[in-house]
Amino acid sequence: MPRRFTPTPLSLALLAALTPLSEAVKAADSSITLNPVVITGSRAEAASFDLPAAIDVLDREQITAGQPRVNASEALLAVPGVVANNRQNYAQDLQISTRGFGARSAFGVRGVKLITDGIPASMPDGQGQAATFNLDVAERMEVLRGPFSAVYGNHSGGVIQLFTREPEDRPSVEGGLAVGSYGTTKADLGAQGKAGGLGYVFSTSHFDTDGYRDHSAATRDQAFLKLTGKPDDVSKLSFVVNGLWQHNTQDPLGLSWSGYKSNPRGVDQAAIDYNTRKSIDHLQAGVAYERKFGSDLLQLSTYSGQRSVIQYQSIPKSVQANVRHSGGIIDFDRSFYGFGARYIAIREVAGGKLTTTVGADFDSSTDQRRGYENFVGNTLGVKGKLRRKETDTVESLDPYVQSEWAAGNWAVTAGLRHSQVKFKVDDQYVSGLNGDDSGRRDYNKTTPVLGVVYKLNPAVNLYASAARGFETPTLNEMFYSGNGGSFNFGLNPSRSKHLEVGAKAFVGDASRVNLAVFQITTDDELVVDTAIGGRTSYKNAGKTQRQGVELSFDTAWRKDLTSRFAASYLRAIYDEGFRTGSANTLVAAGNLMPGIPRTTVFGDLAWKPMPGLTTAVEGVYRSKVYVEDTNSQTPAPSYAIANVRVTAEQRVGPWRFTEFARIDNLFDRQYVGSVVVGDTNGRYYEGAPGRNGMVGVNARYTW
Repeated sequence: MPRRFTPTPLSLALLAALTPLSEAVKAADSSITLNPVVITGSRAEAASFDLPAAIDVLDREQITAGQPRVNASEALLAVPGVVANNRQNYAQDLQISTRGFGARSAFGVRGVKLITDGIPASMPDGQGQAATFNLDVAERMEVLRGPFSAVYGNHSGGVIQLFTREPEDRPSVEGGLAVGSYGTTKADLGAQGKAGGLGYVFSTSHFDTDGYRDHSAATRDQAFLKLTGKPDDVSKLSFVVNGLWQHNTQDPLGLSWSGYKSNPRGVDQAAIDYNTRKSIDHLQAGVAYERKFGSDLLQLSTYSGQRSVIQYQSIPKSVQANVRHSGGIIDFDRSFYGFGARYIAIREVAGGKLTTTVGADFDSSTDQRRGYENFVGNTLGVKGKLRRKETDTVESLDPYVQSEWAAGNWAVTAGLRHSQVKFKVDDQYVSGLNGDDSGRRDYNKTTPVLGVVYKLNPAVNLYASAARGFETPTLNEMFYSGNGGSFNFGLNPSRSKHLEVGAKAFVGDASRVNLAVFQITTDDELVVDTAIGGRTSYKNAGKTQRQGVELSFDTAWRKDLTSRFAASYLRAIYDEGFRTGSANTLVAAGNLMPGIPRTTVFGDLAWKPMPGLTTAVEGVYRSKVYVEDTNSQTPAPSYAIANVRVTAEQRVGPWRFTEFARIDNLFDRQYVGSVVVGDTNGRYYEGAPGRNGMVGVNARYTW
């Protein structure tokens, strides 16, 4: 009997997105912006079409429409080359990787630089927190991948930069409420406008959830304030304050494969016994000033902030009997600050336009870090004796220069950045066999980048780019990585070589296609060495190789019908074998790097049957993911899911009302949404929700 083809939600969504290009018709007033102006990558304003880099822009509607605006992963799904996972665990940050960099991160986001309005959301050691992105005030998000990431220093994988809204002339206030599955609610209130030459944007929100998994409840409060002014006709001043507060956020930990199969919503018993949880207080402020000098531009920025974290882990009492152990509670107060300066000059040189950017970035963070036992007597999950006390300081200084010369059909871009990253540890807990772990390590690296664009015709650009990149270990990766659990100042930075060729094309007036092919080779890749007693130590492996293809296609088929499509193929392997762990286990050459799906696909189709009403279907596919370096443990299986959303808008005089409803995982698939690479106890798997929904309303009044 011949096999019958049964269409799946994913296949239908992708079919819609990949209908032959010839069917695309002109739609000048399409909601799709095909050639947005970007800053990331060139530092100066430039059309994304003209840059020799893979860069995607998500506008306000793509970030916010039909979304709860809680996690950056909501929007990043649509970007090729990026894997962004909501772990259903708000005690841990999102998992974000670009071209495989950052996939193994156990602490926040690494390998990808995070920036908000020009102010880093990543620390000088390369670790960042995506939770600090406030999506309620997002204007756009620029996502840079590939060689030009090198111009941002200690981050090999890419750059994600969030730009917040600018105040509008007419003041307005708005409020919204969203409710969804698993006891999830979000309420927000905001205002914006201009008064007496002063512009302002204010937003505050409260998010609460019981969590999909047991022991995963969370509460998050965010606040944002932006003030803008123009001291004169050629200058602009901005002041931004951003705050995030999460208290007693439950941590369900990962699950073993057998635990996941028996109960995807369950938790390891250790999470219950030790009441694993985390509290965060984060507040930062920044000032940005820019001034025009004819066609030139001077930009200055400075920022400062405080971050406090206390995290209760599930490390057993018996393990902490080792006198060198630092305890089962992490407690630190961080002060951080920095400044940046750049001058952008535009000149006519040799019959072409020369744009040169000269600048420098300085960043500093200091942790007052303590460790405590997570028990008192037989009572678990409470703060016990002090086991660790130290001051950790990381500083980076990065001068750079970048120039672009464009004439006729050619444009050439070259850049150079010199990075200095300094780590210093002052150990103040020295007791008996627990010796002094004080020390320091300095890293220095110069990273060049070169790109060429050839305009084949007004609708097609071809480009090539090459660069060297590097990544230092993060402060957390240095912890416990030395002999006896001391600091490992012997870790080397990973060094990478990036090559990329690509094409960007307009198809008619309503479609754009981007294609990128790349290869990245890395020496001294940072990998997990041992995972014992709740502590993970790291080492430098040999060579790795990443080869891949990224494709995106955005189009307006008609004025009322649009689609997006993004697909990535990435082969990330160990190019040399190495030995790891206390058992000296061989990781063979050719093994796949863990945490990285080989294939990712996203497609959506949006239909506007009438003004003010939009319906859309989304399809997502991820191939299987290995969870550790030997590739011997069960990989997280591939999956495909479908989502649907509906948004509506009404205007009544000065009022604007919007509503949304969405259903995720429409067909109730069971799948592993994220993995914890190299987990201490083999708890690699984090289950994703089954069918779940959310509805929301918003009202805005404009004077």
